[in-house]
Amino acid sequence: MKIVIPGGTGQVGTILNRALSGAGHEVVVLTRRPTRDGEVRWDGETWGPWAEEIDGSDVVINLAGRSVSCRYTPANLQAMMDSRVHSTEIVGEAIANAARPPAVWLQMSTATVYAHRFDAPNDEATGVIGGAESDVPGYWSYSVEIARAWERAQEEADTPHTRKVALRSAMVMSPDRDGVFDVLLRLARLGLGGPVAGGGQYVSWIHDRDFARAVQFLIERDDLAGPVNLAAPEPLPQRAFMRALRSAWGVPVGLPATKWMAELGAFALRSDTELLLKSRRVVPGRLLAEGFDFEHPGWPEAAGDLVRRRRRDRRQVADGFTSVSGSSGGGA
Repeated sequence: MKIVIPGGTGQVGTILNRALSGAGHEVVVLTRRPTRDGEVRWDGETWGPWAEEIDGSDVVINLAGRSVSCRYTPANLQAMMDSRVHSTEIVGEAIANAARPPAVWLQMSTATVYAHRFDAPNDEATGVIGGAESDVPGYWSYSVEIARAWERAQEEADTPHTRKVALRSAMVMSPDRDGVFDVLLRLARLGLGGPVAGGGQYVSWIHDRDFARAVQFLIERDDLAGPVNLAAPEPLPQRAFMRALRSAWGVPVGLPATKWMAELGAFALRSDTELLLKSRRVVPGRLLAEGFDFEHPGWPEAAGDLVRRRRRDRRQVADGFTSVSGSSGGGA
């Protein structure tokens, strides 16, 4: 199959590109800064020659949008909204105008669309959409509105010959550098991986290989459309989440952090405390109902696998450096 991934150069795009290329598919990535074969220039806003890649493709997986790893200033929140909605609209136009439109359009969304809650998990059928909570910062509702506008842009696209799926994804955990797992592991290794603001808020997550497998499952299942939660079936409180991560790496202690300490840390990391404090208790109702089998349903085992892969990658890098250093030397 030919699979086009707009915005596919980030962590999630790299995971999918690796998995789908490894399965023998032709993958084309649309990016603002193409640097290698298989990458085509686009700006995420305007029509261009990139649309020719979508015409005749089998699958489109749109991941485009400004990263949420930033301070949630009004300007950054607006940039998140605009980049997500505009890129989705232009992808929809390309599909609508294609002589041979793709069979399926998978559109990235987010589990942040659900309410901050502790009492019950959110699945696609009974989950509570956020935005009306009274006990959270006011700007959190704008994050929900971004998610809703993102999905609405796909829903309203006039693409009658293309099945549409919205991927309400939890945090994707992979051992790759600079991803969310990398940041959390760094905190744990520094002894800072304790409970934040009590640690009762739920963390929803998905192992990178289950994420890629779930995407392939949704491509193959031509009877599934609409929102689908991409999250492991066992979300857990933040204190237990970090305890399992510390255990996987072998760190005995994680210092707790109060809410104001989390604010300082987020400011230093140029991030936002919503990513730490919002309780995202999300479960994959539709995937489980349709028979998808998670290889990594529980976090302790998943964290162990990710740590092993991270350590293996570090050894390979170290071995390569040693090999290069050992082979260099004076010549005649």
